Amino acid sequence: MIAFPGRRRHAQANRGLSGRPRTISIRLAVSALVLTVILLTAAASSLLWWRTAEGISRELASTINEQIVAAVRKEVSAIVDEARAAHTAIRTLFLQNVLETREADKREFVFLSQLQSQGTISWVAFGWPDGSYFAAHKLGDRHLEMMEISLSDHAGQRRVDEYEVIPGDIQFENRRFEPTDFHVGEQEWFKSGLASEDPQWFKVLDHPIGQRPSIAFAGPIDVYQERQGVLAIIIEYTRLAHFLAQLEVGRTGTAFIFDGTGELVAAPDKDADELHPARSQKQVLLPVAREALARAGEKGRKEAWRSRLSVANAAYEVALTPLPFPGWSLATVIPEAEVLGPVETTLRRLIVGLALGALLAALSSAVLARSVIAAPLTRVVGEIRHVETFALDQVRRHPSRLAEIASLSGAIAEMAQGLSAFRKFIPADLVRSLLRQGVEAKPGGAVQELTVMFIDIAGFTGLSERMGDRVVPLLSEYLNLLTEQIVAHGGTIDKFIGDAIMAFWGAPTAQQDHALRCCQAALACRRAIEQSGLADDRGQPLQIRIGINSGRMLVGNIGSELRLNYTVIGDAVNVASRLEGANKSFGTQILIGERTHRLARNGIVAREVDSIAVYGREEGFAAYELVGLAGEVDAERQRGSWISRYEQGLAKYRNRDFSGAIIDFKAVLGDRDHDRPSELMLDRCEQLQRGTDEGWRPIAALKSK
Repeated sequence: MIAFPGRRRHAQANRGLSGRPRTISIRLAVSALVLTVILLTAAASSLLWWRTAEGISRELASTINEQIVAAVRKEVSAIVDEARAAHTAIRTLFLQNVLETREADKREFVFLSQLQSQGTISWVAFGWPDGSYFAAHKLGDRHLEMMEISLSDHAGQRRVDEYEVIPGDIQFENRRFEPTDFHVGEQEWFKSGLASEDPQWFKVLDHPIGQRPSIAFAGPIDVYQERQGVLAIIIEYTRLAHFLAQLEVGRTGTAFIFDGTGELVAAPDKDADELHPARSQKQVLLPVAREALARAGEKGRKEAWRSRLSVANAAYEVALTPLPFPGWSLATVIPEAEVLGPVETTLRRLIVGLALGALLAALSSAVLARSVIAAPLTRVVGEIRHVETFALDQVRRHPSRLAEIASLSGAIAEMAQGLSAFRKFIPADLVRSLLRQGVEAKPGGAVQELTVMFIDIAGFTGLSERMGDRVVPLLSEYLNLLTEQIVAHGGTIDKFIGDAIMAFWGAPTAQQDHALRCCQAALACRRAIEQSGLADDRGQPLQIRIGINSGRMLVGNIGSELRLNYTVIGDAVNVASRLEGANKSFGTQILIGERTHRLARNGIVAREVDSIAVYGREEGFAAYELVGLAGEVDAERQRGSWISRYEQGLAKYRNRDFSGAIIDFKAVLGDRDHDRPSELMLDRCEQLQRGTDEGWRPIAALKSK
């Protein structure tokens, strides 16, 4: 059925023929002779210029880096000093009994004054041992807020007072209460502060307003040798991001701050503050800085480190410098092109001046070879590639001034037109998939676990006899509908046998969820037939029966050297066909095998109908009716009602509790009229209850295929 001669020829061309020289394009051959002179002439000049430029680049990058390091070290030192100074000032007021921790008005005044006087401080917070919490928080440069969380007064609520900053003063704006689940007792800075004697630095993420990466200088407050709580001075990383945005690291360079674990502390962002999180993900040079951290290792965190890195075909001068905060490092990244750009421009002009004449000659010859020979041949080769991959609708005829090329292009277009007539007989998608995988057109296959599906129309034999040739349009529309659904769900259509369709999942392209895909396709086919309004000659809606089974089966090119069919064979395939026929006995539409149910059970809703022994087999296996997909409201409702009751009755039947099983099956019929499996099981239980059950097996043997 499927042959791939083009694939074999392509493979041979890639390997090359023994003793035959490799080929190059006409355009390349003509251009190479002329351009060789240009390259040799320019090489000596560019080498001297490049060495000089590299030295200048490193010296300039070093100067820029020293300036940036000095500015950042100064800022970080100022932040550390301001935090310590603010903590000391407030702590002194508490220790000298000038201010009591529970004295709300004075406490608010002192906290707000610290926020106004210290530009880098974002929070001044205090936590009491009983879990109460109070903080002053800066909202950018124009607003402040005071917040309090009390376990006794408005428990579970956060009181927030907002203030507007005006020149020399602040003005109250509004008060609101918000629900909160913030507990200061869960914060590391608070727990460690209560247990320690001196203030220390902490990394902070959680705040009453959410997650904001920060550092905090926190320590205990003792008055008259009694621990009152923990005071924290908090600086959000956005303050550092705003500061870095004000630095000029060359024209396009960037500076970053990392902590001791390699996590980003701050990247430049001029809009970042307590109201606007930093947008570090938009920093295009951040991956370069991270690469530098990885290469420098521990050494780069303890002492200054410099290197030249190449990332994504671009070179950068990168420097790492420890900062005056435990574990922090500054990374500066300067694109080498920024300082080498003018030199490269001069170098290019020199080379162009030396080789202008030769270049014009080379270009003229290259353009001529390309326009007359190379370009038309390239287009023709592209059309051959379309034929090779069976993309016949993409083949086009290309005119050329050379008679031989025009004739070749016309022959290829006519060949594609002839082959396209066979696409309705050969699945084009299957051919392309086999071509991509390099499957050769010879008999053979492999045993794989796949899922196979059989579909046919209930009562088609009588329908076709009554309608005669009028059945063809109905059959065509039916096959079109189901083919569309099968292909949409990744299935491979094996063959059409009258009204029957055989399809499988998991080959030629591997699909880990082949069982679930097949079940989804079956439900989609049933839904498509129901919605299509297709009816037989008596006006009755068309009914289909589907059998599905999974298992190990042989898949591949089955046939002879003269005729092949890409198909699946094996016992698991036969079982799927028998399950399709078993629908007639059980009055169901979709029956799936035990292995399919086990593979897809998390994605479907199904009920076990019975243990059956298909025609030609003694041993039985569980057969399941596919009801719907997991998560669908109607399917889940059925799972919790009559499906569970039916399977409860089935279990009693297998345990020979026929009376109990009869009750359950009658209950199912009460919820679901004319449920054929329940009617069959009810009749079977009543017969066994009236007679003897000697030699009885809980397996239903199907008497026909």
